[in-house]
Amino acid sequence: MKHVRRSFILVLVALGLSACGVRGGLETPTENVATNSTEGAQEKAPKEHKPFILDGLIR
Repeated sequence: MKHVRRSFILVLVALGLSACGVRGGLETPTENVATNSTEGAQEKAPKEHKPFILDGLIR
């Protein structure tokens, strides 16, 4: 009986966590849009990648 209860709780937690977030399309960052329009043709160089421990899992 304990296993059934634990499984049920784990399923509820997983469903709750998977429901987090906003449903819909991506939103543009309004702050960056405003600054990019005032800069005109100036382009910024991409930032250098700093290694991280979990990079192997992400890439």
